[in-house]
Amino acid sequence: MAAMKSFSATHPADPQPGDLIEIFRPAYQHWALYLGDGYIINVTPVDEGPPATFSSAKSVFSRKARVRMQLLKDVVGNDTYHINNKYDGTYAPLPVEEIIRRAEYLIDQEVSYDLLGNNCEHFVTLLRYGEGVSDQAKRAIGAIGFVTAAAGAFSLLGLLRSRSRERQY
Repeated sequence: MAAMKSFSATHPADPQPGDLIEIFRPAYQHWALYLGDGYIINVTPVDEGPPATFSSAKSVFSRKARVRMQLLKDVVGNDTYHINNKYDGTYAPLPVEEIIRRAEYLIDQEVSYDLLGNNCEHFVTLLRYGEGVSDQAKRAIGAIGFVTAAAGAFSLLGLLRSRSRERQY
């Protein structure tokens, strides 16, 4: 797999309509879909004013999002981005006209948002492939599962320890 080149608002890429854009925020990645002519479609928190991005901590806990058409350079701001159609080997992209038609239909709609089950990556992959997928969410769920399993193991160890201490007296 070839190394991906990073782009920014001052050093833009040349994405094609229907391409997935992965924007690197300080603590996570935000995803958008390129529409053409410098515009992207993405989801932003409903409770923030326009033009919002998922840059605040409260957006992570938002349950609703608004589908917005914005300029890529405005959404990227000072961050960097990649054109990242990483799922093309697993899922066949829909025809570009279909992707754009579906995206444009959703502009200004309010949609449900869930960090693990229905996030910005799920949104754009659903548009591109007809299937909502998110490696970011899978990694988070895996991490949560590990922490939960570890906490369960420590609780069980504590319970076994306290029971063995009770028997000594």
